[in-house]
Amino acid sequence: MDKNTPTLTVPGTGAKIPAIGLGTFGSDSVDAQAVANAVRYALSIGYRHIDCAAVYQNEKEIGAVLKEAMDAGTVARDQLWITSKLWNDMHGEADIIPAFMRSLEDLKLDYLDLYLIHWPFPNYHPPKCDVSSRSPNARPYIHADFMKVWRKLESLVDAGLVRHIGTSNMTIPKLKLVLRDARIKPAFNEMELHPHFQQPSFVRFVQDSGIIPIGYSPLGSPGRPERDKTTEDTVDMEDPVLVGIARKHGVHPAAICLKWAVANGHIPIPFSASNRNILANLEAVCYDPLLPEEKRLLDGIDRNCRLIKGQVFLWQGAKDWHDLWDENGTITT
Repeated sequence: MDKNTPTLTVPGTGAKIPAIGLGTFGSDSVDAQAVANAVRYALSIGYRHIDCAAVYQNEKEIGAVLKEAMDAGTVARDQLWITSKLWNDMHGEADIIPAFMRSLEDLKLDYLDLYLIHWPFPNYHPPKCDVSSRSPNARPYIHADFMKVWRKLESLVDAGLVRHIGTSNMTIPKLKLVLRDARIKPAFNEMELHPHFQQPSFVRFVQDSGIIPIGYSPLGSPGRPERDKTTEDTVDMEDPVLVGIARKHGVHPAAICLKWAVANGHIPIPFSASNRNILANLEAVCYDPLLPEEKRLLDGIDRNCRLIKGQVFLWQGAKDWHDLWDENGTITT
């Protein structure tokens, strides 16, 4: 790891996690080998945190790169932070452990540092689907079912196969129930976070609960799939306040998005297949932090613009994507 890379300490375990990771979702447009090549380059310049998922369909290729780097002595296993996620079609009690073991085998590791439940319901969509895709068996959040999945993840911690477990794409009311009922509390919550979608109340709740927020789409996800684009979406990196601060620092606006994330205690996980951008993203969090006034200005540009709306996870009877996110403070059923 670059000696200048900031880290966060995980409450409860004291583990150190690098404050930036490389995302590996190729957004349906970057093939598995290109993502693996990005991981190879990232490791060579000091990244030690790689955020993976079974549904990205590239864990085998990434695993080959991780093994190559460890065999060559480029990096030791205990210097790496590797995350994977349980996909929605594997929430059945008989499916969870085999799905985890498949990711572990594909990634060629003996344990994971973090395993997340990718979405809080088993609603499935096939890769590269369009926005109209719907699972006939889709259903709203059912807490008892979620906790059955969570108990399996707790057993993986007990077995020493994963060091931390966490949630993803949650809401405050859902997470409150998990915190109430979990034997092993979530250590992380992965969530959409960028300057135009700051979720301040949720971030505060997460951090006050001793959970570290991991922010996906930290640059405003310019390469997200077409199914996640709508006409009302805004573009973070064109925001005049953000652009002005980038100009003062002499960097691309993407760097300011990442500096803002770190200043707020998020761990951003940007993806790029470009070596230049992968390096620039690392440098953004290692050097030249925001001034307090710059952070305050960026905290003021929130547009509440959710980009990854999740329409493909809707169940029969749901009105629209807002039902996924419990915006009135209660779980939508």
